[in-house]
Amino acid sequence: MNELKKILYAEDDQDIQEIGVLAMETLGGVSVKTCDSGEEVAAAAVAFKPDLVVLDIMMPGMDGVEALRTLRDIDAFKETPVIFMTAKVMKDEQEEYRQLGAKAVIIKPFDPTTLCEQISEVWNRRGE
Repeated sequence: MNELKKILYAEDDQDIQEIGVLAMETLGGVSVKTCDSGEEVAAAAVAFKPDLVVLDIMMPGMDGVEALRTLRDIDAFKETPVIFMTAKVMKDEQEEYRQLGAKAVIIKPFDPTTLCEQISEVWNRRGE
């Protein structure tokens, strides 16, 4: 099983983005490429070649769901694990996100000290 090294992280809120990057890079030891919008995700993924993608659901313009669909249209990213982050905690919405292909849904505000554990858990069970 290969090691998680590179995460593409799309988040439009700069404060949340900084906390997420700090947690993933410092505590998780991974390289993180950020996007400020869903529109940037596909091009950034092609250039960065992430092992895993973390997408905020609610972003202006192209939201996380549409960014996931765009990503899945690229052959190289059809199977790349994707985690959604959202402040919405409705069970039916979380299930819908999983049906769209998200491997997990992390609720915001997230705990920076456990974020990497949550991401690692998804990475380690990605073949399921």
